[in-house]
Amino acid sequence: MSDNETSRLVKGALLLSIAGLISKVFSAVYRIVLQNLTGDIGFYMYQQLYPLLGIATMLALYGFPSAISSLTATEIEKGKVLTWKGFYRPILLILGSFHIILTAVIYVSAPLLAEMAGDEHFIGLYQLAAILFLVVPAVAILRGIQQGRYEMAPTALSQIGEQLIRVCIIIVGAWLVSQGVLQIYAIGTTAVLASLLGGFSALAILLFLNYKNQNDSHEVVGVPNLEEAVPWKNYLRILLLFGIAAAMNHMILLLMQLADAFTFVPKLIASGAGEIEAKEMKGVFDRGQPLIQMVTIIGSSIALAIIPAISHQKLKDQKKQVTNYIQTAMHVGIFIAAGAVLGLFIIFPEVNQLLYKNTQGTSELRLLIVAIVMSTISIIGASILQSLGMIVRTAVFIGISFVVKVCSNLILIPLYGVYGASIATVSSLGVLLLLVIIELYRKLPGMPLYRSISWRSLAAASLAMIIYLLVVQGIFSSHVMDVRILLLVYVIFISISGAGLFLFVLLKTGGLTENQIKILPKSEYLLRIYKGRKQP
Repeated sequence: MSDNETSRLVKGALLLSIAGLISKVFSAVYRIVLQNLTGDIGFYMYQQLYPLLGIATMLALYGFPSAISSLTATEIEKGKVLTWKGFYRPILLILGSFHIILTAVIYVSAPLLAEMAGDEHFIGLYQLAAILFLVVPAVAILRGIQQGRYEMAPTALSQIGEQLIRVCIIIVGAWLVSQGVLQIYAIGTTAVLASLLGGFSALAILLFLNYKNQNDSHEVVGVPNLEEAVPWKNYLRILLLFGIAAAMNHMILLLMQLADAFTFVPKLIASGAGEIEAKEMKGVFDRGQPLIQMVTIIGSSIALAIIPAISHQKLKDQKKQVTNYIQTAMHVGIFIAAGAVLGLFIIFPEVNQLLYKNTQGTSELRLLIVAIVMSTISIIGASILQSLGMIVRTAVFIGISFVVKVCSNLILIPLYGVYGASIATVSSLGVLLLLVIIELYRKLPGMPLYRSISWRSLAAASLAMIIYLLVVQGIFSSHVMDVRILLLVYVIFISISGAGLFLFVLLKTGGLTENQIKILPKSEYLLRIYKGRKQP
């Protein structure tokens, strides 16, 4: 790979990371708005469909485009021309056949899925959602081919455009429900239609950009090799095995919610809860999902900005430098996750009241947010393993975590209700974290991943932040809880100031080394604080 291609690849990876961050922030925010407009029942209904819709999105955004880009880059590097007969048609046939079968399976099994979810109203919604998978092949092929040519802008722009369409339609639908124009179950139909229209908008953007790029391109087209056999077996292996594995590595939190969608309400009802009560409790439990997602993506995005510098070859050639990258990614993730969990645990009553208009479920959700630590570190660790070529293995780990979540839900929800679901999420992500750590130590023998962490600095920063938050909470909390605008100002102030204090103490006590700080974004500002500790 030439220096120019490497530069385009790194810039493209950064562009995709930014687009992903923007889209995931949108996803977290609009679900909070949805709950405010439709209540916990409406939120429950959306969350029952969200995992299925999310799986289609992940396949079209991360899984199959990654596999297709790998095939595209390989063929181009060999000097081959991508022809309809030898490349595009086989890929379209494989993906098209797979998704037609998947759509048919979901459509036919919709009554069973609705029965598992404990609500027969979802039969039609699951059947409608199945249609979304038919859009995936075309979107994935257009994204994957452009990525294989190191053109990441089409994927990034189509992702943001798709999410904007989805968000706008869902919020409008939720508002119509809140005004009584639509019935509460219409939120499910709105969610599916929003995803379908979002998918078609992504397809339209990709077709436009692909047409524009072809017109602007001045590449010299070579002559394809005639009579060359299509490598069907290789295409099948890479597209289905690699593609699905790559998608699963972006579905950690999504799979946790999928398990809850089919076990939470039925198990609560079986244990004696009423149907409406069980659905409301599921809606309350799901309040924690946007918060977990928001903090996890912030923590992992900062750390994952370092990941493109890691590869199996670089580990051999530049071991010291890559070791520093890996340690920095893990350390930053641990510090952000730990600080966020401690801070949220203390101010969660105010956050719950601000975002969802009451403090229902605060104690159960305080337990659930512990999952932030496991999810953030697991995602970073799994991303490091993927960079070292272990995509399928990390997908297997995620699959094991999903099975643990399902089994834990079946056992713990009848015993402890919402607490049981929280324990199940934390436990399953804990299993995933353990598997990832074991594999990291196996893959990177002798590398001090966790022994090199300054636990003293983390303890000092945590203690300073906890004391500060408790003091400010004790003085102001009771005066702002009943006025939402004052509560908003309070939560923003205490969150930013608490995080700032945590970071300040962490750097002052040497939580990160100078070399680690230099890798991070905006390192010049962090270095000023760090170097200040060395001055007499």
